[in-house]
Amino acid sequence: MKQLVLASNNPGKIKEFSSIFKAIGIEIIPQAKLNVPEVDEPYFTFIENALHKARHCSKITGLPALADDSGLCVNALDGQPGVFSARFAGEPRNDVKNNIKLVEEMQSHTDKSAHYYCILVMVRSFEDPQPIIADGYLYGEIVDTAQGSGGFGYNPHFYLPEYKMTMAELDDKIRNQISHRALAIKSLLDKLDI
Repeated sequence: MKQLVLASNNPGKIKEFSSIFKAIGIEIIPQAKLNVPEVDEPYFTFIENALHKARHCSKITGLPALADDSGLCVNALDGQPGVFSARFAGEPRNDVKNNIKLVEEMQSHTDKSAHYYCILVMVRSFEDPQPIIADGYLYGEIVDTAQGSGGFGYNPHFYLPEYKMTMAELDDKIRNQISHRALAIKSLLDKLDI
């Protein structure tokens, strides 16, 4: 496999996936480059949304497709924003508004623990009866004050005690090695035996 269509239009995800897969000789083609429209995410679980997106992309392009569904799960908020991470503060999606809402919601909680979760689903074709599924977790804490400018989403508020900095403060190279997405990709590549 030399090419894989990524079922996403998120510039941050495209950059991260492209960087990781380029190192192993696989070109990531963003779905927009092949005129694949974004599909809704109607499910309440990460796995159902990822499978739905991968199949949609593969059906339109006739190519193998990879989709992720990922988000921030905060223990004090019963796992929210979860599958609604990108639109936690409503539509249109807005990272700044999502972070403001997160900080406001966390004000009355002492438990700041949270984790990023990513599930990847790869289908070889639209009707692939055995999608390859892999996931990854990254544990940390929510901080009130934004720190750093790297990455996207909730990274400025996601603190990693072992690094003594937020995800947004990490060097891209380190972030691409330890992120929930990177861990899910490693698991996927192990399953593909690459």
